[in-house]
Amino acid sequence: MLHIVLHEPEMPANTGNIGRTCVACGAVLHLIEPLGFRLNEKMIKRAGLDYWDKLDVRTYINFEDFLEKNNDPKIYMATTKAKHVYSAPTYEDDEDVYIMFGKESAGIPEEILLNYEETSIRIPMLPHIRSLNLSNSVAIVAYEVLRHQGFKAFQMEGQLHHYKW
Repeated sequence: MLHIVLHEPEMPANTGNIGRTCVACGAVLHLIEPLGFRLNEKMIKRAGLDYWDKLDVRTYINFEDFLEKNNDPKIYMATTKAKHVYSAPTYEDDEDVYIMFGKESAGIPEEILLNYEETSIRIPMLPHIRSLNLSNSVAIVAYEVLRHQGFKAFQMEGQLHHYKW
């Protein structure tokens, strides 16, 4: 199973978009407080549209609470400070995959990253770009994990509504 972890997210629209992505790919969304919004805010639900009620979302009071409640899982830390590219790991389909993303304004705190050097991953980008949008980053990495796992149980073909291919 795929687990998306947001460490202190600040923007409700990003979290709503990420929630919708989690529903589309069967992922659990973990939110580590403090949050920059309330979960019942209109913006978060609007960004998630009618999918929010289908989302498995779990909240934690801090990073230590998250680690304790999830049995200290192996976590891939998505950060611009990483040495490894997000496509390099082999994301096994027989284990839970946790990917953590930091808050929009500062990323994952370096004191947390220090313990995850080998599982920190980055999305390559041009040198003068600070970072990508958080919800875009989650989608890029989440679908890479699913690709590694063979898109099991996913609908692989679509159909036109008014015509046939």
